[in-house]
Amino acid sequence: MIRTVSIVPTILTDNKQDYRAQVERINIFTRRVQIDVTDGTFAPSQSLDITNIWWPKNWEADLHLMAANPSEYLDTILKLNPSLCIFHAEANEDLLPSFQILKDAGIRTGVALLPSTFPGNVKPYIDAADHVLIFAGHLGVQGSPADLMQMEKIPLVRNMKPELEIGWDGGANMTNIRAIAHADVDVINVGSAISQATDPAQVFQELVAEIDKNGVVI
Repeated sequence: MIRTVSIVPTILTDNKQDYRAQVERINIFTRRVQIDVTDGTFAPSQSLDITNIWWPKNWEADLHLMAANPSEYLDTILKLNPSLCIFHAEANEDLLPSFQILKDAGIRTGVALLPSTFPGNVKPYIDAADHVLIFAGHLGVQGSPADLMQMEKIPLVRNMKPELEIGWDGGANMTNIRAIAHADVDVINVGSAISQATDPAQVFQELVAEIDKNGVVI
């Protein structure tokens, strides 16, 4: 049976005005949002600086930090107090000490796996995390195609820690959202399919309706 799957819009921008506009548009139809932050050290692009990030108090904010040394941002993250903070397994430092600091502050921890990363090679991070993000797009870019081969990682992660929340990030849209939802994930992060839509609220509702459909997944 398909799990209950949440569609979570994502925000990625390097512009303060655009960031505010996206927050205001998304706030109409959802409360859980993933905010992508890049500092140019891990992803090739650079987003709005983390010190300029904010969100409405009623949001359940997931912070996805694409940084080579995420511990450098711990003080700011603790002040922001997201519901979930996701670091990349491929960062240049041991994530476990940072995970513990976040957990002690009541912040859920997540680890993102790039397409080239085999889950078994980062098992200590998966064991320590509350969330694993299967990354299937291009870092720091919205609108990239989904690498659906990354679905093969989902049962490997699920077998390591059955109670873990598993997320998908990269290329999700109306053509593949049902297939991704039926692959045993809990969260599907959606970027350009929502952010670039003329009516983001309508597209969000259409995506939710699509994952609720039964039958053959094409």
